[in-house]
Order: sequence, then C-alpha cells, then structure tokens
Amino acid sequence: MARNEERRRHLADAGLKVLADSGARGLTHRAVDREAGLPAGTASNYFSTRDALVAALVLRIEERLSPSASDLAARAGRDPDRALFADYTRDVIRRLMADRDATIALFELRLEALRHPEVAGPLAEWRRGSFAGDVEFTGNAGLPGGTWEVALFHYAIEGFVFDQLTGPLLPDVSPDEVVDHLVTRLIP
Repeated sequence: MARNEERRRHLADAGLKVLADSGARGLTHRAVDREAGLPAGTASNYFSTRDALVAALVLRIEERLSPSASDLAARAGRDPDRALFADYTRDVIRRLMADRDATIALFELRLEALRHPEVAGPLAEWRRGSFAGDVEFTGNAGLPGGTWEVALFHYAIEGFVFDQLTGPLLPDVSPDEVVDHLVTRLIP
C-alpha cells in the first residue's frame, strides 16, 4: 500500500473539497479520487474505509486551521490582556474564514456526527482535545479567562463563522466589531 505523505495530504484536501461542495453524502472514495485528479482506487489505497478517510479529514482540518508558528510568534511577548485575547480571537476567525473548504467540511462532519457514531467519536475526541489545548494555552499565556470563557468564545466564534458563511445576520458589521463586543462582554 502506498504511503506518500504528500499524496495523502492531497487526497485529504480533495476530501475536504468534496465535503465542502457536496456534503457528507457526497464523500466517497471515488469522489475524492475525481476531485484529486487521481486514478480510481487511489483514495482506497490510502484510506481503506470511509471511517479511515473521515479520520484523515479530521486531522487535515486541524493542520489547515491551526495557527502557524509565525501567527503565534507575532503575539508572543505582548502583555496578556483583553486586547491580546481579542487579537487571538480575530486570528481564529481570520483562519476559519480564509480556509472556507476546511471550515465548511468541519461543519459538515459535525452534522454527520449527529447521524453516525463512527464519525461522532473521533470528531468529539479531537474537538475536546483541541479545546483542552486552547484552555491550556490561555492559562500558560496568562491571558484573562478560564475554561468557561474559552468555551463561550468557542460557542460564539463557531456561531459567528457559521453565520458569516450562510448569510450574515448583521451584514454591515465587521468581524472586528463583533470580536470587540464579545471580548468586552466576556473578559473582565
């Protein structure tokens, strides 16, 4: 079985595109092969089951949506205050909106998890791990807020991004203004 990591990423990216464009019902090995421009059967070589494909997509979403080292370095050394928390929040929204395919695919997988426990388990595990990492990062960085504040920010950011992708409730309000209101109301 082939183990070319570049091709694996290419297939996972194609899978995210399929999810974003066609939803979970359209996610098949054959559709991933077509999207990737590779011969039929290639995706099956890398991901033998649909569960394996979904697990690979979850990992690829994490890779694509995680902050880069330069994103983190740009904020390192600043005073851990409300303004820095707002900057991190803006960066999360920027990354989610910049990579629409990964973000829409994540929403699609979350909906798919409602119907299929084989998707729900790995996705929930990944989300909880990411959340724990966010709480730990916030504490280690000395940023204001704790578990509840980070959870509330997750809820708010995910809802805001979903709103932006599907038709903004307040189309004339900028993401920066939303973040300012959110941070001011949630962080003492």
